[in-house]
Amino acid sequence: MSAARIGVFGIGLEAYWDQFKGLKEKLEGFQRHVEAQLLESGAEVISAGLVDSHPSAQRAGDVFAQADLDLLVCYVGTYATSSTVLPVAQRAKVPVLVLNLQPVAALDYQRTDTALWLESCCACCVPEISNAFTRAGIQFNVVSGQLFGDARAWTQIGDWARAASVKRSLSRSRIGFLGHTYPGMLDMYSDFTACTAQTGAHIEILEMEDLEACVDAVTSAELEAKKLEISAVFDIAKVGTDQISVPITEEGFEWSARVACGLDRLAMDFDLQGLTYYYRGLNGNRFEQIWSGLIVGNSLLTARGIPAAGEGDLKTCLAMKILDGLGAGGSYTEFYAMDFLENFVLMGHDGPGHIAISDGKPILRGLGVYHGKRGAGISVEFSVKHGPVTILGVTQTADGKLKLLSAQGESIAGPRLQIGNTNSRLKFALEPAGFMDAWCAEGPTHHVALGIGHEIGALRKFARLSGLEFKEIA
Repeated sequence: MSAARIGVFGIGLEAYWDQFKGLKEKLEGFQRHVEAQLLESGAEVISAGLVDSHPSAQRAGDVFAQADLDLLVCYVGTYATSSTVLPVAQRAKVPVLVLNLQPVAALDYQRTDTALWLESCCACCVPEISNAFTRAGIQFNVVSGQLFGDARAWTQIGDWARAASVKRSLSRSRIGFLGHTYPGMLDMYSDFTACTAQTGAHIEILEMEDLEACVDAVTSAELEAKKLEISAVFDIAKVGTDQISVPITEEGFEWSARVACGLDRLAMDFDLQGLTYYYRGLNGNRFEQIWSGLIVGNSLLTARGIPAAGEGDLKTCLAMKILDGLGAGGSYTEFYAMDFLENFVLMGHDGPGHIAISDGKPILRGLGVYHGKRGAGISVEFSVKHGPVTILGVTQTADGKLKLLSAQGESIAGPRLQIGNTNSRLKFALEPAGFMDAWCAEGPTHHVALGIGHEIGALRKFARLSGLEFKEIA
């Protein structure tokens, strides 16, 4: 993931420095603390120092205009006029995060003089700055709290930094689109131009011949290394009771390993950071054989940060990339069933999953047919880690705008389907019927990305930075 480039400037009033000796230096120390915390979050920090006049604001703005920023942070040290803030944001041309962070929990009212008060009066000008940004049409957000030891405030600031990193990474991603969308699934048909215009991601259109050439180029050494990798990562399931379950043959295992090597080469040759794919096949032709061997290799790609979304679902590939950028994983998932006895929703999918977030070692299962599709081969089965989870869907509105839809819940223990698919028991705040009604009312696609942890806060901030609609079902 690309580190966010965050510009930081502090603000104060030039007239104070001669009146109150040491005040400027104290505020500059507070600003260094802010910058150090942002660096710890993994961001790249570009500092313009303390801005205290209109000329210094213009100079700071010019610095940021050349810095290719993702986010601008305004640390409010003390009172400053909004005319010393607005020019910085106007030149930077990125969203602004205003930090209203008081260095003390409360003033010592009997002993605080004007100088000490001015060290803590950051709240004084935040409304004024907010008004100036609003009237100037500049996107901004405010985080208020304490400068030191405030978990709530610093968690929010960290989420803004993470969201900015995801936005930067997504806008520089190359998502491969291999084959075509599963015929008839209208929810998944996507406008490549709209996706690029609204996220910055480049869609690289790939042919099956591109993958075929990569598979054909696999060396014996590459193949043997991949077979060892697959054996280390997965357990092999015995033939199950499902009518489509079949043994995994040595020939089938080797073919999946060869195709996985081809996928590695495809990702490298085209510099891919994501892959959306589907191929229908015909009468067992070569492309159908290659397509049938994709699941294992695409699961390995997904686990290392190159999400692979089946059925040609580009929007869900974007959702997977977003969640993975937050460190939550992002497994290709759909709604399977509702359990009205234990009040959970069963969610999963055939094909690849994000094996890095599996609850236990993932399983390979041989399938004599891929239900609803042509071909047969080896599929992947697991449940996501038990504990907090987040689902994220990327859908599209009637006017062509991308829309993020999300919910938080828990992945709970219990029996899973043994059908060669990922499937997890997810419990949300709403009971299953109410949750499904509320989710579907937002016009979703039927796939989502499923990740671990509760990430609504960071997702909401990512949507805000990206100018995308966001809806939480809770």
